[in-house]
Amino acid sequence: MFEPVIGLEVHLALRTDSKLFCGCSAEGFGLEPNTNVCPVCLGLPGTLPVVNERAIELATTFALALGCEVAEATRFHRKHYFYPDAPKNYQISQYDEPIGEHGRIVLAGGNAIGITRCHLEEDAGRLVHPPYAQYSLVDFNRAGAPLMEMVTEPDLRSPEDARDLLLEIRATARALGVSDASPEEGKLRADVNVSLHRAGEPLGTKVEVKNLNSFRNVAAAIQYEIKRQTKLLEDGRTVAQETRGFNEGGQRTYSLRGKEGSADYRYLADPDLPEVRLPPRRRAALMAGLPELPAAKRARYTALGLKEDAAHLVAYDVDIAAFFDAARERYAGAAQNLANWLTGEVAGLLASSGLELSASQLSPENFARLLALVDDGSISAPTAKELLPEVVAGHEPGRLVDERGLRQVSDEAEVGRLVDEVMAANPELVARVAANPKAVNALLGAVMKASEGRAKPDLVRALLQSRLGAA
Repeated sequence: MFEPVIGLEVHLALRTDSKLFCGCSAEGFGLEPNTNVCPVCLGLPGTLPVVNERAIELATTFALALGCEVAEATRFHRKHYFYPDAPKNYQISQYDEPIGEHGRIVLAGGNAIGITRCHLEEDAGRLVHPPYAQYSLVDFNRAGAPLMEMVTEPDLRSPEDARDLLLEIRATARALGVSDASPEEGKLRADVNVSLHRAGEPLGTKVEVKNLNSFRNVAAAIQYEIKRQTKLLEDGRTVAQETRGFNEGGQRTYSLRGKEGSADYRYLADPDLPEVRLPPRRRAALMAGLPELPAAKRARYTALGLKEDAAHLVAYDVDIAAFFDAARERYAGAAQNLANWLTGEVAGLLASSGLELSASQLSPENFARLLALVDDGSISAPTAKELLPEVVAGHEPGRLVDERGLRQVSDEAEVGRLVDEVMAANPELVARVAANPKAVNALLGAVMKASEGRAKPDLVRALLQSRLGAA
């Protein structure tokens, strides 16, 4: 039986205004091709790069959050290789003096994944392949944008581990504000390294699968490689050390080239870029400014009484977590109820409207007031759900309830009078319910209709049962 050994190389596009070594915008997504370029990021002769200080700060923050050792100095190197979308024929990256080393991430299930290194590098451009054409096009808008690359130890053992790690990285990056980490915009990409071996034997030959742009593709590529390599080994053949691509349509990997080693890249300290110093005082200030990370949030929410699934849903979305905390300060009810509404009714309504929570007009104050109206019996849960779209649009729930006369009728005498009127008007239904008490909901519905939904359902049910029992 073969055991998979998996490592990831994760690339995060940093949230800076400009590229890593020039003044062009770092946001190249959605722009006309080759409009976000300059002589520096195109690598034209005679140009000189200048390091983006904000990129250094964000990368250091991320490395510190992962528990990495951050040295007092870091240096940039030239990594030489030819790709059509690399305008300089080398990439400015980092080699033996990265931003951070020897960190770790603990997954929700408790698995600890070692982080070998975190380093900064510039992004390449993007190749566009028109359908049925015998050529490709190149777009350099993204070339030179700042990337944070995080390389893990081979501590993963399944596609599920890889997915959980990527979720943790995305949530951490967003909580820190260092990256949008959006795979759909190319702001989170991953390469996977997969090998197989038998338990107790040396590690097998590593195969790299490049440029996976979704969590689903990462899992699918790993699954395919495990099957492919298992078949090779079971047939007595060897696994070639190579770099492979992933065909999303066919859900399979394919060979690109023999795997390079570090010597093949001919790393050279970049002569145009001086050493970057990271004084202890600056590192300490960044460390002190770290926010609460998703794993810590999850533990705090669980301690508040949230179920594990709900705690994870809230903690791992930076906008939902911030909203939950703000609403919790204003809501005296159960934290689980708050989370249920937020991840259920509110999330569903926003999804159907194509809105993000942060882009809606829903305020924590109005959300807490709406739930409080349900808790104190002023309105029913169905009424709250009917009002929710308007509350999300910015309306104050108490005012809506008062203007429309929606407060529940909880006066026993008034509700009793309605119950008596409905029972008197529906003798056949009363007889049917008396013979089959489980059918009481039919009478309850008639009373609620007569009250225009304002009678308190629990009180209606109790009065009906009392009268039917007496009869």
